[in-house]
Amino acid sequence: MTMRVGYIVFILLLTGCVGMPDKVTPVDNFELDRYLGKWYEIARLDHSFERGLERVTAEYSMRDDGGVAVVNRGYSTEDEAWKVAQGKAYFVEGSDKGYLKVSFFGPFYGSYVVFELEQTGYEYAFVSGPDTSYLWLLSRTPRLDDDVIERFKRVSSELGFDTSELIFVDQQEIPADQSAGY
Repeated sequence: MTMRVGYIVFILLLTGCVGMPDKVTPVDNFELDRYLGKWYEIARLDHSFERGLERVTAEYSMRDDGGVAVVNRGYSTEDEAWKVAQGKAYFVEGSDKGYLKVSFFGPFYGSYVVFELEQTGYEYAFVSGPDTSYLWLLSRTPRLDDDVIERFKRVSSELGFDTSELIFVDQQEIPADQSAGY
């Protein structure tokens, strides 16, 4: 009986982080081919895995197994060095929904929920994780119009995110001698 309970707890831990905040709904008509490529992080809520990082980008490409390769990069001004995290992502419900699970640590996955996406050129995306403590504003360019940023703050606040805690990421160019590893 104890082994059975342990197994159930283990399964719950593995799947418990692929949910999403109550009011968040993933976008429909999601097209992965259009989403692939480089994105700049414009704003985020703070987490230890990104703390102190500037010039953060995410690059998405196809994996041989049909999943998505994820490479996140950020520059630590304290260490004067680039930090790189490589992961993988897979669709949770279907390839036409902006709802994926992403892993940077073995079998442990977290939600990646695109809840708003500019449709013409996939120029910006509003993204959440499994709960309201995970939030990102991504853009295809290092700068984004103020009206989009204001919309992001308003929509996110209405969905229960604490937008007063947003960190706006410095995306300035870095000197050539510091760009190694990027």
